[in-house]
Amino acid sequence: MRLQKYLASCGVASRRAAEQMIAQGRVSVDGETVTSMGTQVEEGQRVCVDGKEIVPESQKYYVMYHKPAGEVTTAKDPEGRATVLDAFADFPARLYPVGRLDYDSEGLLLLTNDGDLTQRMLHPSLEVEKVYLARVSNQVTEEEARRLESGVMVDGRRTARAKVKLLGVKAMYTDMLITIHEGRNRQVRKMVEQVGHQVVMLRRIRFGPLKLGDLPRGQWRELTAEELLALSRL
Repeated sequence: MRLQKYLASCGVASRRAAEQMIAQGRVSVDGETVTSMGTQVEEGQRVCVDGKEIVPESQKYYVMYHKPAGEVTTAKDPEGRATVLDAFADFPARLYPVGRLDYDSEGLLLLTNDGDLTQRMLHPSLEVEKVYLARVSNQVTEEEARRLESGVMVDGRRTARAKVKLLGVKAMYTDMLITIHEGRNRQVRKMVEQVGHQVVMLRRIRFGPLKLGDLPRGQWRELTAEELLALSRL
């Protein structure tokens, strides 16, 4: 089995993220660092990521976490900041986040040890929707909302079509729902900046069929049978 597929099957990350780990020299096979994407792993070989051995886990876990602002969506942070995995230090399996929420954002984060699901949720061809509740500086006009829907230039590329719904326009801020299916770095914040505003608060309230609901900030729960069925239909 290719090394990146093996890492994904162990729930370490999606295949794309696993390839990045390999390229960064974070993966070793039988004690030797590997950077080639074509590396094959055979039964009995010892695979490690960041020095820790990785083995397939027979039981799969699926967890919804209400990430608070002020946590990074990584396993480790070189600056010593809190990570989303700190809440799962005693969990019976290694969990990995499906995609990311930036440090200043909050909301629904899916964590799992199912690499195949991670791959499906993040694959661009499936266009899995992500819905954000955003509080934006000043008054957003209908014209600016339509510009966001049509696509704006972010980091040299136009964003895909989005859905924007204005919930309330106040003197100093606007509340709005923004639905996208891309996964670029800090995308919603950069989109809003392109129409002359700043994001004050950003909360992801839906990811594909999963809804945050009333899950308290900083709390988590395992997915229900109905939610798992909905994910299997992707």
